[in-house]
Amino acid sequence: MAESFLREALGADTARFAIVVSCFNEPVTAGLLDGAKAALSDCGASNITVYRCPGAFEIPLVAKRLAASGNVDAIVCLGAVVKGQTYHFEVISDTVVRAIQQVALDTGIPVTLGVITPLDAAQAHARSGRDHRNKGREAAMAAVEMVILMQKI
Repeated sequence: MAESFLREALGADTARFAIVVSCFNEPVTAGLLDGAKAALSDCGASNITVYRCPGAFEIPLVAKRLAASGNVDAIVCLGAVVKGQTYHFEVISDTVVRAIQQVALDTGIPVTLGVITPLDAAQAHARSGRDHRNKGREAAMAAVEMVILMQKI
């Protein structure tokens, strides 16, 4: 969807967005956050609140609390779990992704996935940079599209 269409369909002051971002791997998550905020701004969203949590594992709990509050129309979840030398990567990645999805299913609030799971630091930086590959931007755009879709339904 084109951002101009989204801006028109959304209305600049109507939708309330929350961004939950992990502080762990901060150089990467800061790039994801910049991308998400830019995308929401490009679509005319002005009601955006950022919530920071320690790591990716904590993101679903914050998202669940926000969804239950009734104060948001969509939640963008951002984090980076970079593969290391242990099984920890697989456990955290799988757990976080499933829990984020469960928050959306349980609450009916769109919760989008911008938690990246790169195999190394180079991939992490490529997915959080200032170009079209920024996964924070993609997650924010998905949130906008979901708000519009939920309004139609």
